[in-house]
Amino acid sequence: MTSETTRRLKVAVDPVSADDRRAVDEAAALVAAGRLVAFPTETVYGLGADATSAAAVARVYAAKGRPARNPLIVHAPDAEQGLRIARADDRARLLASLFWPGPLTMVMNRRADCRIADAATAGGPTVAVRVPALSAARALIKAAGVPMVGPSANRSGHVSPTTADHVLADLNGRIAAVLDAGPCPVGVESTVIDLSGPQMRVLRPGAVTVSMLRAALGTDDLAGSLDSADLPADDGLSALPSPGMLGSHYAPRHAVRLDATAPLPGRREVLLAFGPPPPGFARVLQLSADARPREAARRLYALLRTADGLDVDGIAVAPLQLPAADPDGEILAALADRLGRAAAPRD
Repeated sequence: MTSETTRRLKVAVDPVSADDRRAVDEAAALVAAGRLVAFPTETVYGLGADATSAAAVARVYAAKGRPARNPLIVHAPDAEQGLRIARADDRARLLASLFWPGPLTMVMNRRADCRIADAATAGGPTVAVRVPALSAARALIKAAGVPMVGPSANRSGHVSPTTADHVLADLNGRIAAVLDAGPCPVGVESTVIDLSGPQMRVLRPGAVTVSMLRAALGTDDLAGSLDSADLPADDGLSALPSPGMLGSHYAPRHAVRLDATAPLPGRREVLLAFGPPPPGFARVLQLSADARPREAARRLYALLRTADGLDVDGIAVAPLQLPAADPDGEILAALADRLGRAAAPRD
């Protein structure tokens, strides 16, 4: 694709000043014109484009180098508009009232009159929808006047971006602008749930945890549907039901080794530590010195990128362990999911 000058547009997390509004309006005008704009959310930076435009969605896939069978999440400015995109049932309406705006994506059956471009859903019968919590993101979507796709603003399969600098490291010259509101406060992608069938399935863990979903819908409604997603095997060809389900994903250049309790003989590794680190590693980067899951989630992708720039033989990750009673322990499931894909064999 042709190179262009990527503008950095500074904006506050909660846009209130005249300069904030000008930055949001400039970014929205680019989206409305079919251009690509990276934007901040509470999870990671998304690559925004008009979700109703087949041409704009195609530019997203081209800029990222993303497989066409990997669908995109559609972002709406509020719950009312988000629920109108799909055939929302009572479960979706209840969860929207509790978790939107927020880091929850719901995969629902498409409406017959759905305006979302087919490419955004990888040609499938469902559409993934969420309403981001960051007011800067919602202000952009509202000003653009269209729902926006928003996959992570990075090259496909690479480590997700949690700052505007991360976006520019991957996509500078490939997108029109990045709306810069500083670091993302959550740091890992949204929880994705499938509501297209009679039982809810978790397709990707995130900050909205299984326990939170169970408390919302009741254990009887969720029996057997959250502890194991029971997903069909990926044949490498068919459309995926949700983003974030490729075997190798979120991956740095260096190989990633999980559950590392000691360095490998003869190898210089950087350790991503969770709590006190064992000795002997060439470098140590702390996900959380006192083993706090939400801090580790916020720091994960930035530290993977830092580690990837070091002169080492690989990246080791300490075991992610907490007492079972810790209320934030389920956040580790999201970290384990991302790290498992980062460590998976590469294509």
